[in-house]
Amino acid sequence: MKRATRKRLGDLLIESNIISEQQLVKALNDKSREEKIGDYLIKQKLITEQQLIQILEMQLGIPRIHLSQQTIDPELTHIVPKELAKRANIMPVRKNGNKLLIAMGDPMDYFIIEEVRMATGYQIETSIAAKDDIFRAITKYYDLQESMDEVIQDNMPSVQEDDTQITDDDSPIVRLVNQIIASGVAQQASDIHFDPQDTELKIRYRVDGVLRNDRSVPKNMQNIIIARVKIMGNLNITENRVPQDGRIKTVVNHRPIDIRLSTLPTIYGEKIVMRILDLGNALNDLDRLGFSDRNYKLFHSMLEKPNGIILITGPTGSGKSSTLYAGLNYLNDEEVNIITVEDPVEYQLEGINQIQVREEVGLTFAVGLRSILRQDPDVIMVGEIRDIETAQIAIRSSLTGHLVLSTLHTNNAIESISRLIDMGIETFLLSSSLLGIMAQRLVRQVCRDCKVERAPLEHETKFFEAYGVTMETISEGKGCPSCNDTGYRGRLAIHEILSIDDKIKTQILNKENPGVIREYAKSQGYNTLVEDGLDKVAAGLTTIEEVLRVATSE
Repeated sequence: MKRATRKRLGDLLIESNIISEQQLVKALNDKSREEKIGDYLIKQKLITEQQLIQILEMQLGIPRIHLSQQTIDPELTHIVPKELAKRANIMPVRKNGNKLLIAMGDPMDYFIIEEVRMATGYQIETSIAAKDDIFRAITKYYDLQESMDEVIQDNMPSVQEDDTQITDDDSPIVRLVNQIIASGVAQQASDIHFDPQDTELKIRYRVDGVLRNDRSVPKNMQNIIIARVKIMGNLNITENRVPQDGRIKTVVNHRPIDIRLSTLPTIYGEKIVMRILDLGNALNDLDRLGFSDRNYKLFHSMLEKPNGIILITGPTGSGKSSTLYAGLNYLNDEEVNIITVEDPVEYQLEGINQIQVREEVGLTFAVGLRSILRQDPDVIMVGEIRDIETAQIAIRSSLTGHLVLSTLHTNNAIESISRLIDMGIETFLLSSSLLGIMAQRLVRQVCRDCKVERAPLEHETKFFEAYGVTMETISEGKGCPSCNDTGYRGRLAIHEILSIDDKIKTQILNKENPGVIREYAKSQGYNTLVEDGLDKVAAGLTTIEEVLRVATSE
């Protein structure tokens, strides 16, 4: 092997002016003995994975490969054993004579290259790929395809004939469903959809708020897959005429995962949606919610108040629950009695008493809230204000010495005042109890690995100027394996917070027009969702298109 390829990664990064010698020395001292220097530098956000790939490609002449754009012959999975591919995080790409091209996250790991050569008998050529890209390819070609083939070969007897195929952990159908869930978790999907069609069953994942097709399975596999999922959620597999709801608790790659399950009868069979609640990734820290400095101080000060009501508004899937839980986690102390009433209980928090609404037995939000008041609470969280009865009890609770947190479905913070008045809440109660209202949405975040800067277009400049913002460059993702060629990876929240001061209390009491309240709030520094979003565009975190997708431009 040529001597040039023996250069150490740290030296290459210093030569390319990506990190300093001091940063390298510190990283070598701080990382664990088993951890690779490249992985540690990425974790500490000193470099991106794409920077690492570019350095290896340029300095060592190792070609980069996008596995998501490759068609890989399934026969290659018989050449490189599954155990080796997973342990070494490598993926066979193609063979030519006695040469085998493999994709690696670390093509400088000569021990792995030698191990693959010994295991396969082929001369090994290397290419470099993003680790997530390799992981997705291994899941697709080794795990999912292997499980699919086994199910097809199993001739799939009907569910009624043999129940062991959907309950035995070693059966092909059980392994297939487990792999579909594991693939969703690996892609950081929030939902998995099993969509029955006329001739097939589509499996789709919602990643960063966008739904996309992953694969289709033959129609004759539909019933047995649906039956297995229903068994996992303790649902009635013989009932397919009415919707059912269930819950699954499982562990995927050593991480606890909670799944909410919902079935819905359609003309082509039962549609199932799994909502994945990744307990290991739960955002329960206020500092991680993406608040601007002003909004962080406002929300923090509201939580510090001894009594009153704090409302969080937004549509389904806008991260309201995560914000509520982060607030509760901040307040959680052995000296504080916190009780919640939720539908459903999404995350179970240690030290907090959580009640699950069960309308079939009469345990509604209002009934649960009345019972909570007899339990000597300090802080109460009501999952959602759906009706006048719940709203009245929540507001009266906040006036009798309790801090109440809840959610409401409105488009923005100021509209929530009109909504509560329309529901029948007296203005004197509302003005006395409200501490603040926060509206929020989730926007996709520009992928760090393929982020590029460009000059704003004419219409973008005009849009910025309308909001008094000056932008010389804006960021966007050009698409890479890390973000599955979308240009976005992960999500962050944009917020608007209306803090209720004495002037706004008087305006509520006098039933002032929302426009008057907005005008006063703006004079006090109130930022709308779009304005907070544009601040995050200016910081290179998201794009104008994302902000306008979720927030209305006023």
